[in-house]
Amino acid sequence: MPQSPSSTRRLVILISGRGSNMQALVRACRDEAWPAEVRAVVASRPDAAGLQWAQEQGIATAALYHKDFPSREAFDTALAQEIDRHEPDYVLLAGFMRVLTPAFVNHYAGRLVNIHPSLLPMFPGLHTHAQALATGVRLHGCTVHFVTPVLDHGPIIAQGCVPVLAGDTPEALAGRVLAVEHQVYPAAVRWLAQGRVRLTSDQRVEVDGEPPRLFMGAGAA
Repeated sequence: MPQSPSSTRRLVILISGRGSNMQALVRACRDEAWPAEVRAVVASRPDAAGLQWAQEQGIATAALYHKDFPSREAFDTALAQEIDRHEPDYVLLAGFMRVLTPAFVNHYAGRLVNIHPSLLPMFPGLHTHAQALATGVRLHGCTVHFVTPVLDHGPIIAQGCVPVLAGDTPEALAGRVLAVEHQVYPAAVRWLAQGRVRLTSDQRVEVDGEPPRLFMGAGAA
């Protein structure tokens, strides 16, 4: 795993909206005294609500609007230039609603991390909570993983699960999953900052030599 010359890991977080997972990461980094620093928050929309919150925390911010660029490739090139100004050890996707090009993903291979609102490999893409209800699964959740050029795919660092309850709506289920996301993502990034995560030769994740961790949300057995 990448390491800064100092013991402090540099983090850049990418958002598109209110950035609730970004806020959870920033708070945990500060409150738990991680050996890390959130150097910047970068949004794909200038009106992303999370930018103001980050600014209020004294974090550098930037926004690049994809409609200002002629192609996905041009947007991703500009995005990488903005990110690289902060020399990050890890780039964390926190509700970043853009499909990234293979060139961008490969540029940050082993350093690009995402949280997805399902128990991957189930339900990649959008509308995961509605998919879970339509399929009739009993457990649903979220996955923190390294990003690869394949959408919502890559070595799993940690997962969190919640029960699917009788009468659930996508909105109710999403709320319970989000509460678990705010536990799982900070825990996984803390392990990365502490140097406790490694990728094996067959592209599996070990944390302190153990398989990926599973977090149980409210109501889970």
